[in-house]
Amino acid sequence: MENRFEHFEIAKDNETEKHRPASEEQAFYKEVARGNLEAVRQNCEAHRFISTDGVGKLSRDPLTNIKYHFVVSCALITRVCIRAGMIEEQGFRMSDYYIQQLDDIKSISGVEKLHDAMATDFATKMRMTDTQIKVSGPVQNALNYIYIHRYDPVSVEDVAESVGVSSGYLSRVFKKEVGVSVSEYVRQKKIETATNLLKYSPYSMVDIANRLSFSSQSHFIQTFKKVIGTTPLKYREKYGKTEWSVNEEGKAWL
Repeated sequence: MENRFEHFEIAKDNETEKHRPASEEQAFYKEVARGNLEAVRQNCEAHRFISTDGVGKLSRDPLTNIKYHFVVSCALITRVCIRAGMIEEQGFRMSDYYIQQLDDIKSISGVEKLHDAMATDFATKMRMTDTQIKVSGPVQNALNYIYIHRYDPVSVEDVAESVGVSSGYLSRVFKKEVGVSVSEYVRQKKIETATNLLKYSPYSMVDIANRLSFSSQSHFIQTFKKVIGTTPLKYREKYGKTEWSVNEEGKAWL
């Protein structure tokens, strides 16, 4: 097949408008990874994402073009945030979620709103991430394993085996680099997940305790109160949603 890029390049050489420097986009991505919500807000209010000044034309259709740019932006933000300390699997799941939302958007303004929400969400989560922590490969893999398996019973031995190191070695380097033991970190992630379930799902306390593999409902309540400072019931009463709809699988969700 004939390579037609040379023809495309010659045509572009005759145009006066050139792409904006990559450094501008990279600077924005870095601010997202730093959790700088103010910088993200200013960029969104300036409508830089949908500005056509110096932006490549990826499609002849304006809506498809901006959707393509969204995919590129989301993919790059995801990887910058992962390099800055976001859990790998969490970053990729966020990317999948926001890119899937494009399917139902029919306007450029809608894509812009989604982009602003996506960038803000990443920045918010990075703001809660200690980006000063620099972890080694084994510990990074351990963090990713714990995130993926936070609904399962997880032991130090399970994590160490998945990483390919001894449990003693992992325990030492994990505590040194993360600041807490493996078991404490697992507990924190389970309770963090529980707060989301209490806020955004209709699951009962028993269901949540079972889903997160606690030995009993009382153990879940005790652990939750120790970490959060209040009971799951009081937490749901304060932060939980009260209106639910039923999805196509017959499950109730907000």
